[in-house]
Amino acid sequence: MRLLITTPTALVLDAGDVVSVRAEDESGSFGILGGHEDFLTALPPGVVQWRHADGRAAWCAVRRGVLTVSGGQTVAVATRQAQLGTSLEALEAAVLERFRAEEEDERAARVAALRLHAKTIRQIIAALRPDSKAGLELGG
Repeated sequence: MRLLITTPTALVLDAGDVVSVRAEDESGSFGILGGHEDFLTALPPGVVQWRHADGRAAWCAVRRGVLTVSGGQTVAVATRQAQLGTSLEALEAAVLERFRAEEEDERAARVAALRLHAKTIRQIIAALRPDSKAGLELGG
């Protein structure tokens, strides 16, 4: 089978030697083998696991998504975020590091937005003061 994992901006995985795929949706865990009927399901945040023809196992953490099986030979996962891993331990470490980095980026963005907001408020107050030149120019 062929397994494709994509995000809106990247092709994360294109493996043509996959013999089985395991994932989980809201109804529980399920497996897919070659010849599976066409299938469509929504994936919650979780891990997709697959096995290559040579026996190697691999994993991908997904942050929600859609899994489709078409023609019994192509399994496609479309997700907002994907993180590949060669072991569950490595995947866990990579996902945690990614979450920490995203959390730090979000914190920095919140701080920047708060600073901009405070600066704007200070400028409005300064402009509204009766003794302000900016206030006179605004018709004060």
